[in-house]
Parts: sequence; structure tokens; C-alpha cells
Amino acid sequence: METKDLKIFQTVAREGSITKAAEVLNYVQSNVTNRIQYLESQLKIPLFRRSNRGMTLTPAGENLLKYADKILNLVDEAVKSSQFTEHPSGPLRIGSIETTAAAQLAPLFIDYHSLYPDVELSLVTGGTHNLLQKVLKYELDGAFVYGPIEDADIQCIPAFEDELVFISQPDTCNLHQLLRKPMLFFDVGCTHRAKAEQFLQEHGIVTYQMMEFGTLEVILNGVRSGLGVSLLPKSAISRDEETGLITSHRIPEEYRNLEIYFVYRRDSMYSTPLVKLTEFITNSLEH
Repeated sequence: METKDLKIFQTVAREGSITKAAEVLNYVQSNVTNRIQYLESQLKIPLFRRSNRGMTLTPAGENLLKYADKILNLVDEAVKSSQFTEHPSGPLRIGSIETTAAAQLAPLFIDYHSLYPDVELSLVTGGTHNLLQKVLKYELDGAFVYGPIEDADIQCIPAFEDELVFISQPDTCNLHQLLRKPMLFFDVGCTHRAKAEQFLQEHGIVTYQMMEFGTLEVILNGVRSGLGVSLLPKSAISRDEETGLITSHRIPEEYRNLEIYFVYRRDSMYSTPLVKLTEFITNSLEH
């Protein structure tokens, strides 16, 4: 079994089709098909279920994918460790919850890039759960998420603190009236949404309307226009509040505090760019 075949298998598993995997790998489609068939013949067991909708892993395929992720990451780490220098360079794949990416990461990344211009930073946004899964599967080098995170494979360091506030369009309605408006949030699993539901229940509101949106800007636009209200970090709404587009309201202390952590796999510290970023975060907090 060659690592090249494992990489092809991993990509097909991630993309769900031979065609998409071939595009990602820049291979001829027939080559990808042949290598998957060869791998299945070597193991004497099907790794995928084929259908018109694509390819899904069999139980044997799911088991192999876990080992393929680990093996390919070890190979990558072996290369990185042999190239470890005090001058970081190369790719650094970072994830972040959207509110932190929008309000807090730009100054950090600007300073980091000025010190380490040869690092190729990339950033994707998502929810805490999805980002954590990407880190665990080696798809991201690290991520800024709500925490702390309790996982034996994850190292978790404090990054930012924020305050959750209730926001609305500027008007004369009292808080109880505002709580009757639709609540605008990210999808299920959003930390703000979970706290909002607890907050509403505390105020005796058990029936309410939730509207789900994909981006922070769409949520803010909805609040500005009076479509609904939301709970968001103060750092993410400060500019709109300063310009009078929205109004924020403090909420009880037990719902107020937000802690953002930077997380990465404990076995991923052979990467010089990642080591320097964790040092940079820690030093920024100390100052």
C-alpha cells in the first residue's frame, strides 16, 4: 500500500466522487478509478458504495480513512520536521468562527504577516463544531473557536475574550417587546443561539421564531432593517453601534462572557508557522 494510493482514497472519500477527486488531485479520472480498484483488490473488500449520487464509504472504508488521515499526516509532519527552521514559511491553514474573523483577526494576522511574510496564510470560517472536526481530521492546522475544548487530541490556548450582547434596531420598544421579534442567528449549533434560547426561557418566552442566516453581515442587515433581533459579540457590532445603526442591550452576567480559544492537534507542532502563531497569540495576550 503506497501513500499515493492512500491520498487518492482520502480525496475520493472527502469529495464523494471520482470526478471531483480527479479535479482536486489534477489526475486523469481513469487513473483515480484504477487506483481505487487496485486498493480494494489488495484489501479484498469494498471501500465504497457506488450510486448515481456518488460514492460513500463502507464500514471498512470508514475504518481505513481514519488510518489514512493519520498516516498521511505523519508523512507530512516528517517532511515538516526535517525542514523545521526558525524562519517560518509555507502554508498555514486556519479556521475561525465568523464573528472573531470579522472583528478580531485582521490586526493579529497583519502583525503576524509583517514578521513572517513567507507564511501562506489561509482562513476559512464556520461553527465551532465543524471547525474542530476539520482540525481533528488534519484539514486545518488550527482554529479560533468558542471554548475551552475538552479533547485528548486537542491543545487549547486562550486567544480572546468578548461580551455577548442583545442587539436591535434603534427604537423605543422595551426589552420584553423586542424579545417577541424573530431571532436572527447562524444555523443549529451556534453558541449564541444556545444562549439565546436559555435567555428567552428565563424571561418566560417559550414560543419564538428563529431565522437562520449564513453570514454575520446578513444577520446585521436584518437587525438594522428591523427584521428581527439577535445576540452577538460586542466586538462584532461595535462599528454599527457607534454609527447608530443598531442598539445593544446588556444581558445577565451568566450569559454574557464569551471565551475564544485557539485549538490545534497536539501532534501537529512540527510546523514552524504553527509554532510561531501559537507563540504570537500567547505573547499578544501577555501584552
